Amino acid sequence: MEGNERLAALFREAGLLRSDGSGRKAIARAVGEQAGRSFNHTYVARWLDGMLPRDVATQRAIAAAIGKRLGRAVGLDECGFTASATTAADLGLAYPSTVSGAVTAAASLWQADLANVQALLTAPANVGAWNDASLSWLVSETSDERRIQEGGRRVGPADIEGVRSTTEMFDRLDGRHGGGHARRALIEFLRTDLAALLRGSYSGDVGCELFKVASQSTLLGAWMSYDAGLHGLAQRYFVQALKLAEAAGDRLLAAGVLDAMSHQANFLGNHREAANLARAARMGTASVGSACSAAHFYAMEARALAMAGDASGCDKAMAGAVQEFERRKPDDDPADWFAYFDDAELAAELGHCNRDLGRAVDASVYASQSIGANGEYVRSDFFVTMVLADAYLGQGEVEQACEAALTALRIGEQLKSARCSAYVSSFRQRLAATGPARATHGFLEAAAFTRLWSTGKGSDRLTP
Repeated sequence: MEGNERLAALFREAGLLRSDGSGRKAIARAVGEQAGRSFNHTYVARWLDGMLPRDVATQRAIAAAIGKRLGRAVGLDECGFTASATTAADLGLAYPSTVSGAVTAAASLWQADLANVQALLTAPANVGAWNDASLSWLVSETSDERRIQEGGRRVGPADIEGVRSTTEMFDRLDGRHGGGHARRALIEFLRTDLAALLRGSYSGDVGCELFKVASQSTLLGAWMSYDAGLHGLAQRYFVQALKLAEAAGDRLLAAGVLDAMSHQANFLGNHREAANLARAARMGTASVGSACSAAHFYAMEARALAMAGDASGCDKAMAGAVQEFERRKPDDDPADWFAYFDDAELAAELGHCNRDLGRAVDASVYASQSIGANGEYVRSDFFVTMVLADAYLGQGEVEQACEAALTALRIGEQLKSARCSAYVSSFRQRLAATGPARATHGFLEAAAFTRLWSTGKGSDRLTP
């Protein structure tokens, strides 16, 4: 069921909405009378599409407007406004068997996310969901289902470019300020604008491009949710982004989603699953992949093996990453979403690996090669600077470690990121283990005035 059919049925029963869909201006006036403010037909269209009004007062005004015409009290649940009561706990976890299933699941997730359904916002990641999604994608056979869609508004290239440019804007905000900064604004855009396009009318070629941008924007929503510490919700967005990429017929994009899943799984301590996800991404693009993407898949595998303590396996994966990276041709690379993976990014990944293997000197060398080279991606600069701080600490260079950490904390002043907080918490524990020192005392005094140090005492989730 698409949209809020419960609400539509009530409006029809109250004589406000006609069978041909007209009457939205009348609904807006009726609700406005109850709310003491004005609405227009666009608001009504969003409500009917399934968008939950942000404030309870508006929800109550809608229920009151309907109740006035029906001559009885109408509850919010009857209007379909209590999303928590109707949201399945496993919503979005399973890899959809159909494209329409992915569209419905994604729209339901966006709605529940905006409605602050706590069962989803606090849900942990499900290990089985990673395994199921990667295997389902690897053995899938791309079909033409929904490549031609009829009904709803006509979707054209300009609509797709609008989604793409908006997604790019949110991607820049994410890199500069962290996933917790504008995450909800992105989800609201997806729930209103993108959802309407996915229910629109489009041809085969336009449909493929629509699914591609839908996958990319949903993938960004997953990354931002992951960065904000909303791991169960992020995982669900990753799964739906994977199916949408399959619907677009874009194997590299789908593999990029698996690559992102690997990153999250490794962060959460599921190192074996993380390595397998990275391998699945590489295997699934053996005939269509690029050197740049393969290098990144190897790097993600190496990250997972390093965290698992598998030095031999990690060395092999790092060598694979370097070998693939050296044969890349950026100008010929079709995977534009891997274009950011340059020398500095590879050095940052190798720095992480060597830090986690306890090779502090190598970690500091690689991290130093990456610092300051990430441009507008402030969060990336923060991460690699914290890796450098950890590396110095591993060498017993407490003063240098504190200097690097303080630099990172100052970079992080504009970042709202649970992942950044986790890096700070890890450094805090390592620093405490070194014992008191003059450099430590001075650092603690300065760090106390930074936001990530003062608020990052073990927090792994941001308020959505």
